[in-house]
Amino acid sequence: MPWFGEGATVGGCYGAPRKTESRMAFIIAVAQRKGGAGKSTIAANLAAAFAERGENVALLDMDPQRSLARWDEVRGRASKARPLHFEAPSGWRVPGILDRLRREADVVLLDTAPHDDTDARLAVRAADLVLVPLQPSAADLWSMDATLDLAKKEGRKVSLVLNRAPASGRLLDQVTAEIHARGLPLAEAALGNRTAFAQAFMAGLGAVEAAPKGVAAREVRALAAALRGWKDD
Repeated sequence: MPWFGEGATVGGCYGAPRKTESRMAFIIAVAQRKGGAGKSTIAANLAAAFAERGENVALLDMDPQRSLARWDEVRGRASKARPLHFEAPSGWRVPGILDRLRREADVVLLDTAPHDDTDARLAVRAADLVLVPLQPSAADLWSMDATLDLAKKEGRKVSLVLNRAPASGRLLDQVTAEIHARGLPLAEAALGNRTAFAQAFMAGLGAVEAAPKGVAAREVRALAAALRGWKDD
C-alpha cells in the first residue's frame, strides 16, 4: 500500500503529505511476550499522539490477532481521527515495507506478536527503540525477560513503560523497585488504569482525539514526548 499523499483520505481524514526530509523515521516496536499487557492500545494511542504533534505516522499491525486492523476499520468512520498510515504486513513483505516507511514517515509504530516468531524478530531488529509495556504485576515482570533477551540479541535499545498503573500501591512500589534494582530503563511517563483508553480504542481513536483534555490524553502525550526526546537526544 503506497504512502497516502496530500489529498488522499485515511480514516475519513485528509492524509499527511509524503515526507521530504532526509532524516530517517523513528521506529518503535511495542513488544511483550505476555498477552494482555496492552501493546495494541499503547501503539494506537502513541500513533494518535504523534499525529497530534504534526508528525507523519505509520502504524503497523504485526500481531496475528489483528486488533489494530479492527481499530483502523472503525477509525475510518471516526470524524475526530487524525491522518495516519496503517498496514498489517506479515512474512516476506515486512522488511521491504519497513525500509520504505523508514524513508517516508517521521514515526513508525509496530505492534508485534506476543510470541517469538519471525515477524516479531524482524520488528525488533528494525526498531530504534523496543518499548516493553507491563502492568504492575509479577506475571508481567517475569514474562518480559524473553523480550529483553531478544532486544539484547538484536542490539536494540529498550524502555519499559508501566501500563494500567494505579496511582499508588504496594505492588506498584514492589514492581518499580525490582525494575530499578535490575538497572532496567523505565519511562517516567506511565499510563494509568483508565477506562478512557478502552473507550477511545473502541471508537477507533486515541485518547488525545476522543477526550483531548482528559487525564489519559495528558499521560499519553507525556509518553510520546519522552520517547521523541529519546530519539532527538
